[in-house]
Amino acid sequence: MMEDLQPGMVAPDFTLPSAGGNQVGLRDYAGRKLVLYFYPKDNTPG
Repeated sequence: MMEDLQPGMVAPDFTLPSAGGNQVGLRDYAGRKLVLYFYPKDNTPG
């Protein structure tokens, strides 16, 4: 089981499909500035 991410923690490496259908991973951005936005639930009020 993965632990919850807390502020200041290093994000785990992951790979997801891009809008164009290519696989994009966190490691693709190594050495570059990147902002990741995490939110608890999609399509919920608040």
